[in-house]
Amino acid sequence: MNTDNYIVKSLEFHLFFGRIMKEHSLFLKAGFTPVDVSFSAKAEFFKTEFEKLLSRAVALSNGIISKDVLNSGEIVTEFTALAEKQTEKFTGISINKDITDRELRLSGFGLNQPESKLRQVRVLNQTALKLLNGLISFKEDILNRVLSCQMFTMNYPLLIKHILREAKLYRQYIQTLERNGDLTIKSMKDNECFWNQIMMEHALFIRGLLDPSETELFNTADKFASEYADLLQTCRNAQDMTLTADSLAETKKLRDFKTAGVKGIEACKIRSIILPLLADHVLREANHFIRILEN
Repeated sequence: MNTDNYIVKSLEFHLFFGRIMKEHSLFLKAGFTPVDVSFSAKAEFFKTEFEKLLSRAVALSNGIISKDVLNSGEIVTEFTALAEKQTEKFTGISINKDITDRELRLSGFGLNQPESKLRQVRVLNQTALKLLNGLISFKEDILNRVLSCQMFTMNYPLLIKHILREAKLYRQYIQTLERNGDLTIKSMKDNECFWNQIMMEHALFIRGLLDPSETELFNTADKFASEYADLLQTCRNAQDMTLTADSLAETKKLRDFKTAGVKGIEACKIRSIILPLLADHVLREANHFIRILEN
């Protein structure tokens, strides 16, 4: 087993996906109606537990993770702190904002020896897998109830399917690291197709959550959705080749659109029902995809 790679990759995935999962839980909680108080409580449980996991990952990561990940904008952005403050105010859902402050102070690879963290990272991975099994089951239950008209939520069914796929990908990566001690990642084609679909759905969600008066932004989001649908279809039809250059160019454009969106939402200049933290969340995922495509 490549111990260094096992530790570094595990922590990098936790820093990115651990935050994504805790925010998924917050978005689920914010979308429930008062009748589903037990589901709100369960979403709060997962939010809190993933905050604990993320906090431990941050404590273990300083001086260990790669500078590429640290500087990619996938862990935290310049907008995250304000997005959390505003979202907490709007929803009344508590957010551990100290984690973001600590992430902003993380330093890159070379300052500490990864081997000393082996046992702690192994425990962290097992904790993550247990939490992910529970969160995945929770999301599946919500989706089944929504699709069978047993539950109403402010979150689109497609969004619930979307966040379910991301949780399963996170679990797959940690399971692979635990099984092999290394990461035999999906083929680049599979990875590119996966994230092109995620980006396409982001554009669809943005389109659907904008105020009807935001015609120009609606049309731009719709255009991104259409362009990613084409990229996704071509990617799926490809044999071994991928469209990395096309996906990278498109995702950089989408990143710029999302960046402008976060700024506009935080400054109350865009009319929508998009939480500031959701706007920052989808920006971080675009940054993650860009790093994958550039490496």
